[in-house]
Amino acid sequence: MPVRNEADFIARSLGAVLAQDYPHDRLEVLVADGMSTDSTRAIIAATAAQSDVAVTVVDNPGQIVPTGFNAAVRQSTGDIIVRVDGHTIIAPDYVRQCVDALQRTGADNVGGRMTPASEKAFGQAVALATSTPFGIGGGRFHFSDREEEVDTVYLGAWRRETFARIGLFDEEMVRNQDDEFNYRLRAAGGRILLTPHIRSTYYNRSSPRRLWRQYYQYGFWKVRVLQKHPRQMSLRQFVPPAFVAALVGAALLAFLTPAGGLLLGLVAASYGLANLAASAITAARHGWSHLLFLPPVFAILHLSYGAGFLVGLARFWNRWGFISQAGTSQKESDNGL
Repeated sequence: MPVRNEADFIARSLGAVLAQDYPHDRLEVLVADGMSTDSTRAIIAATAAQSDVAVTVVDNPGQIVPTGFNAAVRQSTGDIIVRVDGHTIIAPDYVRQCVDALQRTGADNVGGRMTPASEKAFGQAVALATSTPFGIGGGRFHFSDREEEVDTVYLGAWRRETFARIGLFDEEMVRNQDDEFNYRLRAAGGRILLTPHIRSTYYNRSSPRRLWRQYYQYGFWKVRVLQKHPRQMSLRQFVPPAFVAALVGAALLAFLTPAGGLLLGLVAASYGLANLAASAITAARHGWSHLLFLPPVFAILHLSYGAGFLVGLARFWNRWGFISQAGTSQKESDNGL
């Protein structure tokens, strides 16, 4: 579990891990803490004291997911590695279903659907929007209800030998480290399986500011994934930055010519109509009370990701062809696997 400052959720997320129906004497839990400044560590200790499962806190001075995950994997001893995040509540049979899927199918990485939830009205709209193709594109783990091979899954579970063969998470990737790793896995002939039997609930961002920051970072770091693995990208991932670029370009033209103003209005109106249509369809299925927040949520998802991607292009303009090897090419002798 890579976490940082998760005092509000860690008792629930860690508690769900410690309540697994898998034999407790065959479980070890490693919480990679990114040097939390709140009461996360104290809550971990109090929660662990109520369980018979071995819980170890691993220092993560890098304070990001890939450095924490890698540190925990290096210190772990199990044959199977299961990732859980601090904002996720896993089902009681989560570990058992992961182990079963790995053994039953021979897949190299298994996971389930990301089922978002929130206790606030804005967050509930985020949960709905991020479960639709209009909101987040074609990522199957957001809405698929059937077992199938996919490009990536939520969280993941792997045999230990997979990391010895493929390497660990790329520690440059503040975000999108799972996309980058899963591309390497598939490029090496690995298979990734999504199955509805692996169940969890993810408590998503519940404020506009936090949602904007999250998806801005997704777009920003997606540029490094593009630079390292161009074939990993799909057309849908270029749509938000193309939309933001069109808005900015039309806005600049509007200062120079009346045609620019017309173009800006056309771009904005076209998106507004698509947004309202998607919001209405989603609200009709899940409750009209969500219609107030769905349009701004969709807009934040698209604008923040697109803006982050464009800023990433500018920030990493001179890194085409530069491939960081941090966490991606350690051999068994280097990482203790």
